[in-house]
Amino acid sequence: MPERRKHLPSRPSWRCPTCGILWPCSAAKLRLLAEYREDRPGLLAHLTAVQEEATADLTTLHPGVALPDLTPRFVGWAEAR
Repeated sequence: MPERRKHLPSRPSWRCPTCGILWPCSAAKLRLLAEYREDRPGLLAHLTAVQEEATADLTTLHPGVALPDLTPRFVGWAEAR
């Protein structure tokens, strides 16, 4: 699959360049769930690391602006229900 079709984040905005919406978009979530289907703890660890990168990028992109809690966006959707 070509990289542009994988719905990877565009940094530093953390939007999906394919969809134009906030990343992880629905397609990215489905891909991540498939990649980590046997390793939910690994997925959560990966998403936590990605959230930390996004926080750093977005803080630099928007200095002086308080960011909302990014946990629901990056990690919350993947937690066991």
